[in-house]
Amino acid sequence: MSLSPGDIVTALIEACERRDLDAVCALVTDDIEYDNVPIGKVFGPDGVRSVLSGGVTAAASQVEWVVHRQVENGDTVMNERTDRFLVDGRWIEIPIAAVFEVRDSRVALWRDYFDLESYRRQRG
Repeated sequence: MSLSPGDIVTALIEACERRDLDAVCALVTDDIEYDNVPIGKVFGPDGVRSVLSGGVTAAASQVEWVVHRQVENGDTVMNERTDRFLVDGRWIEIPIAAVFEVRDSRVALWRDYFDLESYRRQRG
């Protein structure tokens, strides 16, 4: 049974919450474009791994990515979520709007839109 694009994105989100970078990288294409819009783009599984293994994710003792809404149209999936990171006993919460494109049952484009200043205020 093949998974829908929405199921693939959900699996990606769940792997991120577990911080299972091997599972994340298995769900993306070799030429993925991962764009944290206010920060910049990386390409390929190694680029994805470098972003997810650094920064606030590395400092967090827990990670929760709460999906509020998710829609799919063909191979395109969009979701609205709150990415939460427990750092030094307090939660940092970042509202995210995201778009994904799925090709051959793997994510080929992942673009997160968020307010970098909101993150910086919480991080101190």
